[in-house]
Amino acid sequence: MDVLAFFTWCENTPLGELIRASKWLFPVIESFHLLGLAVIGGAVLLVDLRLLGLGLPRQPVAQLWRDTRPWLLGSLAVMIASGIMLFTSEATKLYYHEAFWVKMASLVLSILFTFIVVRRTALADPPRGGTLWSKAVALISILLWSGVGVGGRWIGFS
Repeated sequence: MDVLAFFTWCENTPLGELIRASKWLFPVIESFHLLGLAVIGGAVLLVDLRLLGLGLPRQPVAQLWRDTRPWLLGSLAVMIASGIMLFTSEATKLYYHEAFWVKMASLVLSILFTFIVVRRTALADPPRGGTLWSKAVALISILLWSGVGVGGRWIGFS
């Protein structure tokens, strides 16, 4: 099965048809999706700003990582679940939309970078590589997660 056939199958599932047929399901699901984005953005920014030295100077980065992790994981779960539902409602359209592929690439890279590089940097005691490394990690993290948000808005407004 090729990718387009898979996308077409997803769109023709009962869930995809139900969401398309409803006047309110898509906006309600999208609201949860955007709330998840807001929460994950807050969790990511707290750690990244701390790595940049711009916030919560008395809070150890490792502790901030541990404190924000449940919010990060919970909001990521909400975003993925709601994103799958939104995807099924218009999968074929998304297949042809460059913004969808930008968003998905940014999302995969963001998740990997967050749970490998940011996590290791935040938990290092003292921060591995010094402040220059921490700042570079934070800036890359912010750029990657911004790509997810920009890709999503690009889908919605084009």
